[in-house]
Amino acid sequence: MKGSVKKSIVTRVRLAFLGVCLFSAAIVWKISNIQFKEGEKWRALEQERRVVYQPVFATRGSIIADDGKSIMATSLPFFRVAWDPGVVNDQVFNSGVDSLALLLSRFFSDRSPQEYRRKLKDAHDPKSRVRYLRLNSRQINFQEKKELAAWPIFRAGKNRGGVIFEKVDKRFRPFGGLAQRTIGFVNEDKNGAGLEFTFNRHLAGKDGEALFERLPGGNKPIYDGTEIKPVPGFDIQTTLDINLQDVAENALYKSLVDNNAQYGCVILMEVQTGEIKAVANLGKVAEGIYREDYNYAIADQGRTEPGSTFKLASLMALLEANPELTLDDVVDTGNGRMYIGGAVKTDSHGYGRITIKQVFEKSSNIGVAVLVDRQFSKNPGQYTDYLKRFGLHKPLGFQMAGEARPYVKDPQDRSWSRTSLTTMSIGYELKLAPLQTLAFYNAVANGGVKVQPMIVREIKQVDKVLERFEPVVLNPKICSDETLAKVKAMMEGVVTEGTARGIRSEDFSIAGKTGTAWKFKNGAYTRTYSTSFCGYFPADKPKYSCIVVVDSPKKGRIYGADVAAPVFREVADK
Repeated sequence: MKGSVKKSIVTRVRLAFLGVCLFSAAIVWKISNIQFKEGEKWRALEQERRVVYQPVFATRGSIIADDGKSIMATSLPFFRVAWDPGVVNDQVFNSGVDSLALLLSRFFSDRSPQEYRRKLKDAHDPKSRVRYLRLNSRQINFQEKKELAAWPIFRAGKNRGGVIFEKVDKRFRPFGGLAQRTIGFVNEDKNGAGLEFTFNRHLAGKDGEALFERLPGGNKPIYDGTEIKPVPGFDIQTTLDINLQDVAENALYKSLVDNNAQYGCVILMEVQTGEIKAVANLGKVAEGIYREDYNYAIADQGRTEPGSTFKLASLMALLEANPELTLDDVVDTGNGRMYIGGAVKTDSHGYGRITIKQVFEKSSNIGVAVLVDRQFSKNPGQYTDYLKRFGLHKPLGFQMAGEARPYVKDPQDRSWSRTSLTTMSIGYELKLAPLQTLAFYNAVANGGVKVQPMIVREIKQVDKVLERFEPVVLNPKICSDETLAKVKAMMEGVVTEGTARGIRSEDFSIAGKTGTAWKFKNGAYTRTYSTSFCGYFPADKPKYSCIVVVDSPKKGRIYGADVAAPVFREVADK
């Protein structure tokens, strides 16, 4: 009995030992198979995980002023400084480490020489696996890069000294905040505003790619000849004049501060070509502080009821519909308050019987409403048809993204009421952006030819012009020559005899129209105002047209003649 038990135990021990041996042999076989037979596959897979292609960003093109020389926005090269200690032999390292540590400490001023020396020695230690060391997070400019490249160890170059200068482009505006909103921006998600956003596909260029090794602390470039070089972006030459832009911004800023206004804009345009020479946008960000926060000149933020500047369109429609009318024909405006077209219209003064020319010069709401109601009350669609002929109902197709869509009522609209005709005639129940009002006035200055406003003249690659934008005619004749002569006379009269007498000049003539519009808030018109002046100069041979809008002045002066018109005069004087 004892013998059989002993035999059974021995058998089990042998079987267990055999199992352990077989299991060990299987492990040894698997390790050998991985190491010798499958080793290349796994080593290649590991290498793939350590090596990756990354984009090499293209240098962005510049935005240039109309003279072809003044740079408004450009990309400047900056560099991050890194180091590969693995390529530096002991002789080069030991002979230069103390001097390099001292220079790094003095240059970056964030560590002592001893700390930099310890950082360099730890990375260069043969036991260290560091192959990429970011020496400092600060980015240096091109001149500083040249200085650092001559330092001990670094002067041996990237292959023997291990220095790595990683290029990073930064957007720079030599003129600071000048035309900031017009220049605009593009963020990482490719969203933005202004010229940077609108012309991004031209400015951005085409990114390349290069091989990088993933290492602790960052990715080290591998110079193996497979790099695809980036293609730099194109430059865009604008129509903006740096000097006129500066004049417009300073004049607007002064008016906003003096009147404690909410925001304002100025657009200066060349009459014949439609080239915009200046566009200023300033909004209040704190008491007495204004910044270029929104594009009030072009976009929805500046789309408002224009008020009295729209009376030019109403009287142009009137004179086109009834060419027998003369500027000397008389209108009875009463004592300054009159029921017309289903609503009461008021004037700041009772003007009594005045001529059509005086109606415009004095900006009589009653006079314009009476004339328009008399001519169009039985067929208001004829009035809105004229507005459409003038192109006031649709966007201009401006080159820069973000142009507001005008709102001009039509008798077929559900919102049309008995009062709409006379209310629209004086610039309410409709909305325009300042640029759209200016384009209409510019057509008068341009002999009836309505041109599309333009802000980019050329797309260039260095000195080679890739695309040139020519003036675009939107309407070759917005009205008859007879009507044109009449409205020009009325606009000149505003400055010589009417509401804008304060901006008369002995040196040159001005034609234009003042505007003062009540602001509509929370379902009602308030006692806050949007003031404006739109016109052109010199009146006899127009070269420039200009619009000024100053919104919500709060220091007693509320009329366009007192708030906006002086800005126009200051721009014209320069």
